[in-house]
Amino acid sequence: MTELLLMKEYIKGFYAKNEEFVVPVLKFLLALILFFTINSRLNYMERLDNAAVVLVAALLCSFTPLGLMVFLCALFLLAHVYALSVECVAVLALAYLFIAVAYLRFSSKGHLLLLLTPLLFCWHAPYVLPLAAGLFGTPASAVPLVCGIVLYYVLHYITGNEQTLGMGTSDSALQRFRDVLTGVLGNREMVVVAVAFAVTAVLVYVIRRLSISYARAIAVLVGMLSNIVILLVGDLMYDAKFSIPGLILGSLLGGIAALVMQFFRFNLDYARTETVQFEDDEYYYYVKAVPKMAVRTPEKRVKRITSRRAHQNARRGHGKAKARKRV
Repeated sequence: MTELLLMKEYIKGFYAKNEEFVVPVLKFLLALILFFTINSRLNYMERLDNAAVVLVAALLCSFTPLGLMVFLCALFLLAHVYALSVECVAVLALAYLFIAVAYLRFSSKGHLLLLLTPLLFCWHAPYVLPLAAGLFGTPASAVPLVCGIVLYYVLHYITGNEQTLGMGTSDSALQRFRDVLTGVLGNREMVVVAVAFAVTAVLVYVIRRLSISYARAIAVLVGMLSNIVILLVGDLMYDAKFSIPGLILGSLLGGIAALVMQFFRFNLDYARTETVQFEDDEYYYYVKAVPKMAVRTPEKRVKRITSRRAHQNARRGHGKAKARKRV
Protein backbone atom coordinates (compact mmCIF):
# COMPACT_ATOMS: atom_id res chain seq x y z
CA MET A 1 0.00 0.00 0.00
CA THR A 2 2.85 2.38 0.81
CA GLU A 3 4.35 1.90 -2.64
CA LEU A 4 1.00 2.66 -4.27
CA LEU A 5 0.58 5.80 -2.18
CA LEU A 6 4.10 6.91 -3.09
CA MET A 7 3.37 6.35 -6.77
CA LYS A 8 0.15 8.35 -6.38
CA GLU A 9 2.03 11.24 -4.75
CA TYR A 10 4.69 11.21 -7.46
CA ILE A 11 2.02 11.33 -10.18
CA LYS A 12 0.15 14.15 -8.44
CA GLY A 13 3.36 16.09 -7.95
CA PHE A 14 4.39 15.63 -11.56
CA TYR A 15 0.95 16.76 -12.76
CA ALA A 16 0.97 19.82 -10.48
CA LYS A 17 4.42 20.92 -11.72
CA ASN A 18 3.76 20.27 -15.42
CA GLU A 19 0.03 20.88 -15.77
CA GLU A 20 0.43 23.40 -18.59
CA PHE A 21 2.18 20.71 -20.66
CA VAL A 22 0.35 17.57 -19.49
CA VAL A 23 -3.19 18.81 -20.22
CA PRO A 24 -2.54 19.72 -23.89
CA VAL A 25 -0.77 16.39 -24.45
CA LEU A 26 -3.73 14.47 -22.97
CA LYS A 27 -6.19 16.47 -25.06
CA PHE A 28 -4.12 15.81 -28.18
CA LEU A 29 -4.03 12.06 -27.52
CA LEU A 30 -7.78 11.91 -26.81
CA ALA A 31 -8.59 13.86 -29.98
CA LEU A 32 -6.23 11.67 -32.00
CA ILE A 33 -7.91 8.50 -30.71
CA LEU A 34 -11.40 9.89 -31.36
CA PHE A 35 -10.72 11.05 -34.92
CA PHE A 36 -8.89 7.87 -35.91
CA THR A 37 -11.72 5.78 -34.41
CA ILE A 38 -14.33 7.75 -36.37
CA ASN A 39 -12.39 7.34 -39.61
CA SER A 40 -11.81 3.63 -39.08
CA ARG A 41 -15.43 2.90 -38.12
CA LEU A 42 -17.18 4.94 -40.80
CA ASN A 43 -14.63 5.60 -43.56
CA TYR A 44 -17.21 6.91 -46.04
CA MET A 45 -15.53 10.21 -46.92
CA GLU A 46 -12.01 9.64 -48.19
CA ARG A 47 -10.94 13.27 -47.76
CA LEU A 48 -11.28 13.03 -43.98
CA ASP A 49 -9.51 9.68 -43.81
CA ASN A 50 -6.18 11.46 -43.98
CA ALA A 51 -3.48 11.48 -41.32
CA ALA A 52 -2.66 15.15 -41.98
CA VAL A 53 -6.28 16.22 -41.44
CA VAL A 54 -6.50 14.21 -38.23
CA LEU A 55 -3.22 15.61 -36.88
CA VAL A 56 -4.23 19.22 -37.61
CA ALA A 57 -7.63 18.73 -35.94
CA ALA A 58 -6.02 17.04 -32.91
CA LEU A 59 -3.45 19.84 -32.55
CA LEU A 60 -6.26 22.39 -32.69
CA CYS A 61 -8.12 20.53 -29.93
CA SER A 62 -5.07 20.32 -27.67
CA PHE A 63 -5.01 24.08 -26.96
CA THR A 64 -8.73 24.78 -26.92
CA PRO A 65 -11.62 23.83 -24.60
CA LEU A 66 -13.20 20.39 -24.84
CA GLY A 67 -16.29 21.93 -26.39
CA LEU A 68 -14.39 22.40 -29.66
CA MET A 69 -13.44 18.71 -29.63
CA VAL A 70 -17.12 17.81 -29.32
CA PHE A 71 -17.95 20.13 -32.22
CA LEU A 72 -15.20 18.75 -34.49
CA CYS A 73 -16.22 15.16 -33.74
CA ALA A 74 -19.78 16.07 -34.73
CA LEU A 75 -18.51 17.55 -38.01
CA PHE A 76 -16.46 14.43 -38.74
CA LEU A 77 -19.47 12.19 -38.11
CA LEU A 78 -21.87 14.29 -40.18
CA ALA A 79 -19.40 14.47 -43.08
CA HIS A 80 -18.85 10.70 -43.14
CA VAL A 81 -22.58 9.95 -42.90
CA TYR A 82 -23.34 12.51 -45.63
CA ALA A 83 -21.05 10.59 -47.97
CA LEU A 84 -23.16 7.49 -47.29
CA SER A 85 -26.72 8.82 -47.35
CA VAL A 86 -28.52 12.15 -46.99
CA GLU A 87 -31.31 10.45 -45.03
CA CYS A 88 -28.81 9.24 -42.45
CA VAL A 89 -27.54 12.79 -42.06
CA ALA A 90 -31.08 13.93 -41.30
CA VAL A 91 -31.49 11.27 -38.59
CA LEU A 92 -28.05 12.03 -37.13
CA ALA A 93 -28.87 15.75 -37.16
CA LEU A 94 -32.05 15.00 -35.20
CA ALA A 95 -29.96 13.05 -32.70
CA TYR A 96 -27.61 16.02 -32.33
CA LEU A 97 -30.60 18.31 -31.88
CA PHE A 98 -31.81 16.10 -29.02
CA ILE A 99 -28.30 16.10 -27.53
CA ALA A 100 -28.03 19.89 -27.80
CA VAL A 101 -31.38 20.48 -26.12
CA ALA A 102 -30.88 17.97 -23.31
CA TYR A 103 -27.16 18.54 -22.83
CA LEU A 104 -27.12 22.33 -22.84
CA ARG A 105 -30.25 22.49 -20.70
CA PHE A 106 -29.22 20.14 -17.88
CA SER A 107 -25.48 19.51 -18.01
CA SER A 108 -23.22 21.74 -20.07
CA LYS A 109 -19.96 20.66 -18.39
CA GLY A 110 -19.89 16.94 -19.19
CA HIS A 111 -17.87 17.22 -22.39
CA LEU A 112 -15.44 14.49 -21.40
CA LEU A 113 -18.23 12.04 -20.55
CA LEU A 114 -20.02 12.84 -23.82
CA LEU A 115 -16.83 12.11 -25.77
CA LEU A 116 -15.84 8.95 -23.90
CA THR A 117 -19.26 7.24 -23.92
CA PRO A 118 -19.41 6.36 -27.66
CA LEU A 119 -15.67 5.63 -27.66
CA LEU A 120 -15.84 3.09 -24.83
CA PHE A 121 -18.92 1.50 -26.38
CA CYS A 122 -16.88 0.98 -29.56
CA TRP A 123 -14.18 -0.65 -27.43
CA HIS A 124 -16.80 -2.86 -25.67
CA ALA A 125 -15.85 -1.41 -22.26
CA PRO A 126 -18.78 0.87 -21.32
CA TYR A 127 -19.64 -0.44 -17.86
CA VAL A 128 -17.18 1.82 -16.05
CA LEU A 129 -19.03 4.91 -17.32
CA PRO A 130 -22.04 5.04 -14.94
CA LEU A 131 -19.81 4.19 -11.97
CA ALA A 132 -17.33 6.95 -12.81
CA ALA A 133 -20.15 9.42 -13.50
CA GLY A 134 -21.67 8.76 -10.08
CA LEU A 135 -18.33 8.81 -8.24
CA PHE A 136 -16.94 12.02 -9.69
CA GLY A 137 -19.99 13.86 -11.01
CA THR A 138 -23.50 14.86 -10.02
CA PRO A 139 -26.92 13.44 -10.97
CA ALA A 140 -26.77 15.74 -14.01
CA SER A 141 -23.91 13.56 -15.31
CA ALA A 142 -26.57 11.07 -16.40
CA VAL A 143 -27.57 13.50 -19.18
CA PRO A 144 -24.30 13.43 -21.21
CA LEU A 145 -24.15 9.69 -20.48
CA VAL A 146 -27.56 9.11 -22.09
CA CYS A 147 -26.72 11.48 -24.96
CA GLY A 148 -23.55 9.52 -25.70
CA ILE A 149 -25.51 6.26 -25.66
CA VAL A 150 -28.08 7.64 -28.14
CA LEU A 151 -25.29 8.84 -30.43
CA TYR A 152 -23.54 5.47 -30.34
CA TYR A 153 -26.68 3.48 -31.20
CA VAL A 154 -27.58 5.84 -34.06
CA LEU A 155 -24.13 5.29 -35.57
CA HIS A 156 -24.32 1.58 -34.80
CA TYR A 157 -27.56 1.28 -36.77
CA ILE A 158 -26.12 3.25 -39.69
CA THR A 159 -22.93 1.17 -39.91
CA GLY A 160 -24.91 -2.05 -39.51
CA ASN A 161 -27.18 -1.20 -42.47
CA GLU A 162 -24.73 0.70 -44.67
CA GLN A 163 -25.29 -1.47 -47.74
CA THR A 164 -29.05 -0.96 -47.69
CA LEU A 165 -28.80 2.75 -46.90
CA GLY A 166 -26.12 3.50 -49.47
CA MET A 167 -27.76 1.97 -52.55
CA GLY A 168 -31.33 3.26 -52.44
CA THR A 169 -32.93 5.26 -55.29
CA SER A 170 -34.08 8.84 -55.02
CA ASP A 171 -37.74 7.72 -55.12
CA SER A 172 -37.29 5.83 -51.84
CA ALA A 173 -35.52 8.66 -49.98
CA LEU A 174 -38.49 9.41 -47.70
CA GLN A 175 -39.02 5.71 -47.03
CA ARG A 176 -35.36 5.24 -46.13
CA PHE A 177 -35.58 8.19 -43.75
CA ARG A 178 -38.56 6.57 -42.05
CA ASP A 179 -36.79 3.23 -41.88
CA VAL A 180 -33.70 4.73 -40.25
CA LEU A 181 -35.76 6.76 -37.79
CA THR A 182 -37.94 3.76 -36.92
CA GLY A 183 -34.91 1.51 -36.56
CA VAL A 184 -33.22 3.92 -34.15
CA LEU A 185 -36.31 4.77 -32.06
CA GLY A 186 -37.40 1.13 -31.96
CA ASN A 187 -34.04 -0.07 -30.63
CA ARG A 188 -35.01 -1.61 -27.29
CA GLU A 189 -31.41 -2.30 -26.40
CA MET A 190 -30.64 1.44 -26.54
CA VAL A 191 -33.55 2.24 -24.21
CA VAL A 192 -32.61 -0.45 -21.69
CA VAL A 193 -28.95 0.58 -21.63
CA ALA A 194 -29.81 4.28 -21.28
CA VAL A 195 -32.16 3.62 -18.36
CA ALA A 196 -29.72 1.24 -16.64
CA PHE A 197 -26.75 3.60 -16.93
CA ALA A 198 -28.73 6.67 -15.82
CA VAL A 199 -30.20 4.89 -12.78
CA THR A 200 -26.81 3.43 -11.86
CA ALA A 201 -25.08 6.83 -12.07
CA VAL A 202 -27.67 8.50 -9.83
CA LEU A 203 -27.64 5.59 -7.36
CA VAL A 204 -23.85 5.64 -7.08
CA TYR A 205 -23.94 9.39 -6.46
CA VAL A 206 -26.55 9.07 -3.70
CA ILE A 207 -24.69 6.29 -1.87
CA ARG A 208 -21.22 7.87 -2.09
CA ARG A 209 -22.67 11.03 -0.49
CA LEU A 210 -23.80 9.11 2.62
CA SER A 211 -21.82 9.64 5.83
CA ILE A 212 -20.94 5.98 6.28
CA SER A 213 -17.61 4.23 6.25
CA TYR A 214 -16.41 3.02 2.86
CA ALA A 215 -19.32 4.82 1.18
CA ARG A 216 -17.59 5.00 -2.20
CA ALA A 217 -16.62 1.32 -2.28
CA ILE A 218 -20.19 0.41 -1.31
CA ALA A 219 -21.49 2.75 -4.02
CA VAL A 220 -19.37 0.98 -6.65
CA LEU A 221 -20.55 -2.46 -5.49
CA VAL A 222 -24.23 -1.46 -5.43
CA GLY A 223 -23.85 0.31 -8.79
CA MET A 224 -22.36 -2.83 -10.37
CA LEU A 225 -25.19 -5.00 -9.06
CA SER A 226 -27.93 -2.55 -10.00
CA ASN A 227 -26.55 -2.18 -13.52
CA ILE A 228 -26.42 -5.96 -14.00
CA VAL A 229 -29.93 -6.46 -12.59
CA ILE A 230 -31.54 -3.69 -14.68
CA LEU A 231 -29.89 -4.93 -17.89
CA LEU A 232 -30.91 -8.52 -17.20
CA VAL A 233 -34.49 -7.52 -16.42
CA GLY A 234 -34.58 -5.43 -19.58
CA ASP A 235 -33.22 -8.38 -21.53
CA LEU A 236 -36.02 -10.58 -20.22
CA MET A 237 -38.76 -8.01 -20.82
CA TYR A 238 -37.71 -6.67 -24.22
CA ASP A 239 -35.47 -9.42 -25.59
CA ALA A 240 -32.51 -7.03 -25.90
CA LYS A 241 -30.12 -9.97 -26.48
CA PHE A 242 -27.30 -8.96 -24.14
CA SER A 243 -24.33 -11.25 -23.71
CA ILE A 244 -24.69 -12.34 -20.08
CA PRO A 245 -21.04 -13.47 -19.61
CA GLY A 246 -19.83 -10.27 -21.26
CA LEU A 247 -22.18 -8.21 -19.10
CA ILE A 248 -21.00 -9.77 -15.83
CA LEU A 249 -17.31 -9.74 -16.75
CA GLY A 250 -17.51 -6.19 -18.12
CA SER A 251 -19.27 -4.97 -14.97
CA LEU A 252 -16.60 -6.53 -12.75
CA LEU A 253 -13.79 -4.98 -14.77
CA GLY A 254 -15.64 -1.66 -14.77
CA GLY A 255 -15.95 -1.79 -10.99
CA ILE A 256 -12.22 -2.48 -10.62
CA ALA A 257 -11.39 0.40 -12.96
CA ALA A 258 -13.70 2.72 -10.98
CA LEU A 259 -11.99 1.75 -7.71
CA VAL A 260 -8.56 2.39 -9.24
CA MET A 261 -9.68 5.85 -10.40
CA GLN A 262 -11.13 6.49 -6.96
CA PHE A 263 -7.81 5.54 -5.35
CA PHE A 264 -5.93 8.09 -7.44
CA ARG A 265 -8.64 10.73 -6.90
CA PHE A 266 -8.50 10.39 -3.12
CA ASN A 267 -8.43 7.50 -0.68
CA LEU A 268 -9.76 7.73 2.88
CA ASP A 269 -8.27 6.13 6.01
CA TYR A 270 -11.35 5.05 7.96
CA ALA A 271 -9.20 3.51 10.71
CA ARG A 272 -8.35 7.03 11.92
CA THR A 273 -11.89 8.43 11.83
CA GLU A 274 -12.56 11.10 14.47
CA THR A 275 -15.83 12.52 15.78
CA VAL A 276 -15.61 16.13 16.87
CA GLN A 277 -18.19 18.15 18.81
CA PHE A 278 -18.19 21.93 19.19
CA GLU A 279 -20.63 24.80 19.45
CA ASP A 280 -21.11 28.45 18.69
CA ASP A 281 -23.74 30.97 19.74
CA GLU A 282 -26.49 29.41 17.60
CA TYR A 283 -25.65 25.73 16.90
CA TYR A 284 -24.07 22.65 18.39
CA TYR A 285 -22.07 20.67 15.83
CA TYR A 286 -21.31 16.96 15.46
CA VAL A 287 -18.55 16.53 12.88
CA LYS A 288 -17.17 13.27 11.54
CA ALA A 289 -13.65 13.72 10.16
CA VAL A 290 -12.05 11.04 7.98
CA PRO A 291 -8.42 11.74 7.02
CA LYS A 292 -7.09 11.02 3.56
CA MET A 293 -4.40 8.42 3.04
CA ALA A 294 -1.19 10.12 2.07
CA VAL A 295 2.53 9.67 2.46
CA ARG A 296 5.30 12.14 2.04
CA THR A 297 7.63 11.50 -0.84
CA PRO A 298 11.18 11.02 0.45
CA GLU A 299 13.40 14.01 -0.08
CA LYS A 300 16.56 13.41 -2.02
CA ARG A 301 19.69 14.65 -0.28
CA VAL A 302 22.66 15.40 -2.48
CA LYS A 303 26.02 15.42 -0.72
CA ARG A 304 28.51 17.65 -2.49
CA ILE A 305 32.25 17.11 -2.14
CA THR A 306 34.21 20.20 -3.06
CA SER A 307 37.75 20.15 -4.39
CA ARG A 308 39.06 21.71 -1.13
CA ARG A 309 37.54 18.95 1.00
CA ALA A 310 38.87 16.33 -1.40
CA HIS A 311 42.36 17.88 -1.17
CA GLN A 312 42.18 17.84 2.66
CA ASN A 313 41.08 14.22 2.68
CA ALA A 314 43.94 13.32 0.36
CA ARG A 315 46.47 15.07 2.65
CA ARG A 316 45.09 13.23 5.68
CA GLY A 317 45.36 9.92 3.90
CA HIS A 318 48.94 10.69 2.85
CA GLY A 319 49.89 11.59 6.44
CA LYS A 320 48.42 8.36 7.80
CA ALA A 321 50.42 6.40 5.23
CA LYS A 322 53.69 8.08 6.34
CA ALA A 323 52.95 7.33 10.00
CA ARG A 324 52.45 3.65 9.20
CA LYS A 325 55.83 3.51 7.39
CA ARG A 326 57.65 5.04 10.38
CA VAL A 327 56.10 2.44 12.71
